[in-house]
Amino acid sequence: MTRRFDLIVLGAGSAGLTVAQRAARHGARVAVCDPGALGGTCVNRGCVPKKALWFAAQWAQSQALARDYGFALARPAALDWKRFRRQRDDYIAGIRARYDRRLQEAGVALIGEAARFLAPDLLELAGGGRLAAPQVVIATGARPRRLELPGFGLGMVSDDVFALERAPARLAVVGGGYVAMEFACLLHALGCGVDLLVRGELLGNFDAELVQHLAGRMLARGIRIVMQTEVRAAHGSAGAVRLEDQTGAMHGPYDAVLWTVGRVPNSDGLGLDGIGVATDAGGHVQVDRYQATGVPGIAALGDVTGRRALTPVAVAAGYALAERLFGGKPQSRFDYEAIPSVAFTDPPLGGVGLTEAQARGRHGEAVRVYTRSFVPLQLAVAGREERSWTKLVCAGGDERVVGLHALGPGVDELLQGYAVALRQGLRRRDLNAAVAIHPTAAEELLLLH
Repeated sequence: MTRRFDLIVLGAGSAGLTVAQRAARHGARVAVCDPGALGGTCVNRGCVPKKALWFAAQWAQSQALARDYGFALARPAALDWKRFRRQRDDYIAGIRARYDRRLQEAGVALIGEAARFLAPDLLELAGGGRLAAPQVVIATGARPRRLELPGFGLGMVSDDVFALERAPARLAVVGGGYVAMEFACLLHALGCGVDLLVRGELLGNFDAELVQHLAGRMLARGIRIVMQTEVRAAHGSAGAVRLEDQTGAMHGPYDAVLWTVGRVPNSDGLGLDGIGVATDAGGHVQVDRYQATGVPGIAALGDVTGRRALTPVAVAAGYALAERLFGGKPQSRFDYEAIPSVAFTDPPLGGVGLTEAQARGRHGEAVRVYTRSFVPLQLAVAGREERSWTKLVCAGGDERVVGLHALGPGVDELLQGYAVALRQGLRRRDLNAAVAIHPTAAEELLLLH
């Protein structure tokens, strides 16, 4: 027996849930197929548990700052990992329960099985049933990349970090992207000795100048960063691992190793070749600006497409797609320009729009850059000297803001409003004319002259 719907969504992560619920509100009969937990990577193995761990790391460091302010703390208290994990997992379980309730209220059929294409409008479930719909959305996300190198199994990937029962005394993080940088910082703050082994560049999607300031801060706090290092093998046993690089040099021993070497789209096993859906060399589903594949009736969203791997991007693109397919808005699409992003490092680093390098590549000599550094008040009062940085990238005679970047405490919160303004055509003169809220870190972006 074949069950028939108007829309079948493969994947119950941020992208899939958004398009499914929005389509259902427009009256579509919708099914969502996913053998995993509701919420996908973001809720279960990414944004939410990572941010919870980041908060724990912030509290660990806040104790030291409180002592500098005069609070009588003999020494910072250690995190009760067992209690923390229970509270975090309870919170995540609540999110999943709310998702489930919303799907039921919207009339969406949740099918806890994987599915593969038999035809563009026909899918087979892992358990043997069949589903049909004139429109299918692929939103199956991505997973941590695992390398075929000796001893890889001696380490863990990002999914495994959330099962830790204590902070490893000595940790190697292999990689230089945002996952590597975030975990290196937050686990160091929770008591790990951290080596960061980097083959290429650090945080390639962020402004290079501010990335270097962040790297300097990490080094000053005791994180060892080893550049141009390609790990070729891991040796030893769990709890005593050594890493061999391309020169034959050995690093370690380490109590734990965290591999953060990219992510792989979950496009294998879907039967895409059989129906003509194109993927790139890395397996990412290829889509146009309307999220459509080359096969009529099939679209794709989120990390499986290789677009910006950010939850708000997946949500916004899913909303726009549902409006196009079922909301009577045939031109609805998500604009991938000027997307704000934050690396939850220590301190956080964020940006929206073009980096300086990107702006010069696009606008050439018409680019003007303004930077400012300052010691945040909460640190200055404690006698500390760690500086924050703000950077404004402008283009043209009217100095339209094409990029805005910042490094320091509170960056993750202050950038949102500026992201809205940038999309509305913000000029530097608008910032200079605005009245600041004093004393704040946000006002520093109004003072760039």
